[in-house]
Amino acid sequence: MIVPDGVLFGSSTAHKQLRRMLVEDQKLDAVVKLPGGVFKPYAGVSTAILLFTKTNSGGTDQVWFYDVAADGWSLDDKRTPLLPEDKLGPVPRSALDGEEHGKNNLPDVLARWAERNGAERERPRTAQSFCVPKADIAAQGYDLSLNRYKEVVHEAVEHRAPKEILADLAKLEEEIQRGMRELEGMLG
Repeated sequence: MIVPDGVLFGSSTAHKQLRRMLVEDQKLDAVVKLPGGVFKPYAGVSTAILLFTKTNSGGTDQVWFYDVAADGWSLDDKRTPLLPEDKLGPVPRSALDGEEHGKNNLPDVLARWAERNGAERERPRTAQSFCVPKADIAAQGYDLSLNRYKEVVHEAVEHRAPKEILADLAKLEEEIQRGMRELEGMLG
């Protein structure tokens, strides 16, 4: 089922009941987040694909999340191809290299979907795809937005000491003032 992103995290009673029902009463297998613009020029809203099995008796154990960043086409109104035709679609005729994967995630989605009950369960939540246990989703009020569970790693950045920066600024200011005095002297 393709849904607007708002369905994944909306606070209305209907949104909450739908998400709870998918997780508790059916078997929610996956949430595949699509990039905004994938349905342009018709609709620019961000969307997701919810993959579930209708069981009426539950069965959700782990939910697989995938953050699709690119589908092989530009995300503007023109939707022009970003790769040659043989490298487009979910099953391209030619293998994609790392740079091409950045322009078309669809083959990776299929490959990782096949591993969702195996190796995918071990992937860290910092990866493009990962699994989340049902208990974690229930604890978050059945919020199904990928960003609720994805972990962002912030790299430490070393900065110079503020006093060192101020000293450099003072030197630059002296040079500017010296230059200004020279210009004033030239002008008379």
